[in-house]
Amino acid sequence: MRLSSFPKSPLSASLLLTCSLAILLSGCADFSGISPQSKLSDGSALAAGSALAKVGNAAWPTSAWWENYRDPQLNALVLQAVADSPNLKIAQARIRQASALAGVSRAATLPKAGFEASSTRGLYSEEYIFPPPLGGSWNWDNEITVKASYDLDLWDKDRSALESALDTVHVSAAEARSAQLNLEVAVVRGYLQLATQFALRDIASSTLTQQTSIANIAQRKLNAGLGTRLEVSQAETALPDARANIEKIDENIALLRNQIAALSGKGPGSGEAIQRPVLAAALTVTMNGNDSNAQLPVALPDNVPAHLIGRRPDVIAQRWRVEAMSKNIDVAKAAFYPDINISAFIGLQALGFTNFLSASSGVRGAGPAISLPIFEGGRLRANLGAQTAALDGAIESYNNTLVQALQSVADQIIKLKSEQQQRAQSEQALALSKTSYDLAKRGYQAGLTANINVIQTQLVLLQQQLRVAQIRAGYLDSWAQLMQALGGGLGDDLPLPGATDGSANAATAAAAAEK
Repeated sequence: MRLSSFPKSPLSASLLLTCSLAILLSGCADFSGISPQSKLSDGSALAAGSALAKVGNAAWPTSAWWENYRDPQLNALVLQAVADSPNLKIAQARIRQASALAGVSRAATLPKAGFEASSTRGLYSEEYIFPPPLGGSWNWDNEITVKASYDLDLWDKDRSALESALDTVHVSAAEARSAQLNLEVAVVRGYLQLATQFALRDIASSTLTQQTSIANIAQRKLNAGLGTRLEVSQAETALPDARANIEKIDENIALLRNQIAALSGKGPGSGEAIQRPVLAAALTVTMNGNDSNAQLPVALPDNVPAHLIGRRPDVIAQRWRVEAMSKNIDVAKAAFYPDINISAFIGLQALGFTNFLSASSGVRGAGPAISLPIFEGGRLRANLGAQTAALDGAIESYNNTLVQALQSVADQIIKLKSEQQQRAQSEQALALSKTSYDLAKRGYQAGLTANINVIQTQLVLLQQQLRVAQIRAGYLDSWAQLMQALGGGLGDDLPLPGATDGSANAATAAAAAEK
């Protein structure tokens, strides 16, 4: 098939007239009274407060911040959860979806070309445009054309829509990082609770042993005629509660194992394989000065309010959402202006097959097309108003997320400082209880006191151990929440608005979030 070429002469002056008319009519666009009302907050303008000012300096969290707990099983569980969690796979699917939709928007900015071919046999009317013998006869109508069109996009409507779609890719990438950080923190906090329950079980078992000893002593005194039935009853009353407490702790351990397994996308059977955490021992005794808390100091990086903007994935996601919403406003404004397209076609057209492939059946054409909204019943202004309100909402959501982020940092610092003080007091009380227990034990060995006094002082000692274990566990948990508040090392490599070219930024963000 031979296709004729376009004429070499330039397009008629009608195109220039059309463009001139479009420019003149563009003055009819009316945006009055529709503008954003919210403004982005500046992180450096937020008052940090004394809680953040009076702490030591530290580096920003690394992507493997949980390794500071020095528990190999915990490290393996976090990595397994990140690799297999259905929630993270859902977030990664959203990135791919956003990238594909950005490809759809990109296609709108490029020229379009298509090939069409048809062959239809029909009966032609004798009362229409075809004279006899064609009129009133059956024949084939054959056509082959190549069509092309291009939207001049004089007002950057398609370009703005593409930029909004690319910004949405950044939103999805940052949200995937935020989901990963939330997952890591959930696994770590669940594991810390598991360690706490094992520590509490040790104390509860020791308590039951001592309460059983008290009951046995009371029974022996009764048998020797030195005690009363009331003393036996009082001593035995505490035993069922102690056994029920151990059973409740065992239930909590089983539930926490199931929870950690579910976070990894595994069944309860995988949770049963989780061993007693190494951290459990450090909650009840000091391991020769190698205390887990000593590896987790109360410290912050420099200039947290300002740098938090580029470190927390959820803050970065909200910032990109603001950018996407602002591009949607540009799209809404461009809809007020004329839309100008250039289209062309070339091909072959003939009735019957005799001359279908000859040069005489060639057809071709080119020209502009313009569409101008005039009376839309307020639709365009309403759409612009909706997009502007959406931008205001995105800005305030960003501002709120930033304020909440800074609050969470301050809250965890306050909790960590308080828990340090509580721990010092509780460990002092534990030391005094240990002294009382040692004195009672030596007195009993010297025959100066009854064994019941030794057991009672040991019960007080166990209660203090319980208090110390809870405070130590609380400190470890607060430190995990501080890492979450600081971004957990998962936002420092995400691109920020205005950093580089949008399409390259989107590809970088999507690739990083897929890791």
